[in-house]
Amino acid sequence: MDTFLEVIDAIALFIEVLGVAIIVGGFAITSWRFLHHRMFHEQRAFMHYRHGIARALILGLDFLIAGDVIKTVIIANTGQQVATLGVIVLIRAFLAFTLHVEVEGHWPWQDSRYLGAADGGRRDSPERER
Repeated sequence: MDTFLEVIDAIALFIEVLGVAIIVGGFAITSWRFLHHRMFHEQRAFMHYRHGIARALILGLDFLIAGDVIKTVIIANTGQQVATLGVIVLIRAFLAFTLHVEVEGHWPWQDSRYLGAADGGRRDSPERER
């Protein structure tokens, strides 16, 4: 049983490290692209930069949540640790939710096809295609 728990702990740690690597790598790649853009002072280039960082954060947070869930549910499932996990997951889910709204320009439950996603979802009356 100890070997099983060690393997699960190693898997959870690997998933968490992968999440951190995604965040750091996404930030580095997006920053490099932004700084090497011919006209990085333009508003459009800055918005691409912000969206790239937000996407890396969202994906990295998903991996971090998965690692925490695996570690807490299988390895350390005391009441206090599960409560701590719940708070951590709520905070990370809230961050992912707000980042999604920032990047996509609409609520997650809204269909972007009907919001004019090409123009940032800023239409007052979306046209529905049927």
